[in-house]
Amino acid sequence: MQNSPVSSLVGEEYEVEVGPVAHGGHCIARTEAGRVLFVRHALPGERVVARVTEGEETSRFLRADAVTILDPSKDRVEAPCPFAGPGKCGGCDWQHAKPGAQRRLKGEVIAEQLLRLAGLTPEEAGWDGTVMPAEGDKLPQGEVPQWRTRVQYAIDADGHAGLRKHRSHDVEVIDHCMIAAPGVSELGIEKRDWENMASVEAIAASGSNDRQVVLTPKPGGRLPLVELDKPVSVLRVDEKDGGVHRVHGRAFVRERADERTYRVGNGGFWQVHPKAAQTLMLAVMQGLTPRKGETALDLYCGVGLFAGAIADRVGDQGAVLGIESGKRAVEDARHNLAGFPRVRVEQGKVESVLPRTGITEVDLIVLDPPRAGAGKQTVHHLATLGARRIAYVACDPAALARDLAYFAERGYKVRTLRAFDLFPMTHHVECVAILEPVKKDA
Repeated sequence: MQNSPVSSLVGEEYEVEVGPVAHGGHCIARTEAGRVLFVRHALPGERVVARVTEGEETSRFLRADAVTILDPSKDRVEAPCPFAGPGKCGGCDWQHAKPGAQRRLKGEVIAEQLLRLAGLTPEEAGWDGTVMPAEGDKLPQGEVPQWRTRVQYAIDADGHAGLRKHRSHDVEVIDHCMIAAPGVSELGIEKRDWENMASVEAIAASGSNDRQVVLTPKPGGRLPLVELDKPVSVLRVDEKDGGVHRVHGRAFVRERADERTYRVGNGGFWQVHPKAAQTLMLAVMQGLTPRKGETALDLYCGVGLFAGAIADRVGDQGAVLGIESGKRAVEDARHNLAGFPRVRVEQGKVESVLPRTGITEVDLIVLDPPRAGAGKQTVHHLATLGARRIAYVACDPAALARDLAYFAERGYKVRTLRAFDLFPMTHHVECVAILEPVKKDA
């Protein structure tokens, strides 16, 4: 007996009332039959026609785009970017919302994740519920912050540069990215032919005039002769091992934070918003309040941003250990922190390296884990070290909330939480949570 084929619902349309915002850049709605829709390009309270983009008769939920707005929200604006909208570029989630509304929606997502995954209200997390814009991002209505200092362009079959469509490998060819920083736009990536390339990343350092282009060829593809209007370094990604190699120019860019210069090599990680590194560094230092002579851990330390800031504050009698998995990032961190003899940086995964250090106590901890979070094992280990304060920097509110719950299991509570809109027009948001041990009753 053959199973009946599952019927796809892609292309089906439903008129729905849009409910609350959900994590991931969409809102929740239900059809008259009660089926759940995750709807992009909508806002809470609107009535829209939603067209299904993913899902079958047996799916627990459907994904959809709002293709017709029947009853718009007062927070709705016309998307300023011609490449934003249903079926187009997937980079920006909230082009159709006023900037203040975008931050409010992000705050609602943080609050929902904290309550659902950590059992915390905003008050219990020491958070006033606001998501703060980065310095300089409060612009007149209709103006878009040009903040993205790193843009990864996908290349279509004809060699044209563009950006991926939402949850798709398809390329939306563009002639300009509105949120790209001026230093990226002036490279003119969209105007060139990139035949034989799989992707092109443009990097415009905010701490210097350094510009970099990272080329990933298609299998067997040859590098083009890159002649851009501005002085630029060129790197390539090796198709065999994925390593990044210098073609010409510097293998690194120079960034600035806390009145220090940081070398970031071979397309390595640095915060994308030009104000992000300084904003997050200050939030962490204000939360930890490092004291002279203290010891600290900087986990997932990258090129050493937080380790440098802590080392500067704990002085010659203090000590900092950084742990980072990326080989090139560790090389950069050691270079960047060479002026601090009491700073050490170890390479490897935090969960593997930390137990081998033999460290049993520490005064301060800062961790900036990847999007998946630190995880239960690492959190429980950190809680045994007796730190008087822990700073958790999070790019994903769900992972943050899960890890805060793990910290609570081991006797740490949230002292304060701050949220920053360092990714305008997208659903992404950055949080800094400061934790401290729960005081035991005498």
